[in-house]
Amino acid sequence: MTKIKSALRLDALPTNIDLALLALRIWVGTLLMTLHGFGKLERLLSDNPTFRSVFGLDPTASLALAVLGEVIAPIFLIVGLCTRWAALLIAITMSTAFIVAHGWALSGERSGELPFLFLGCAVVIFIAGAGRFSVDGQR
Repeated sequence: MTKIKSALRLDALPTNIDLALLALRIWVGTLLMTLHGFGKLERLLSDNPTFRSVFGLDPTASLALAVLGEVIAPIFLIVGLCTRWAALLIAITMSTAFIVAHGWALSGERSGELPFLFLGCAVVIFIAGAGRFSVDGQR
């Protein structure tokens, strides 16, 4: 019976929280940049940047803040530099996207499922920190 329990728990696999945090940081940071950030960066650098005004800010300023949270912060997240601050910026950006752009919807036409998922990942990294395999972990 103990062999079955061990097999069900996958005890043969090594447990390494630092490696898991590295994988999560790289996965989330890369996807956030490619799926959301690079398009917004291109828009910001274009001759006529368009974006929704958030919190009464100028649309260009709102777009610049989105680029900060979806391009710059993920770079910091991936390398593990100022990781908790980067995760916090991502969490704020994804919360704003989920609430403002997607109207709290987790399904349907305006689904904010992806920003909500990125928000959850950012919260986990914010709580856990970068782990040993990071610039922060080398200090």
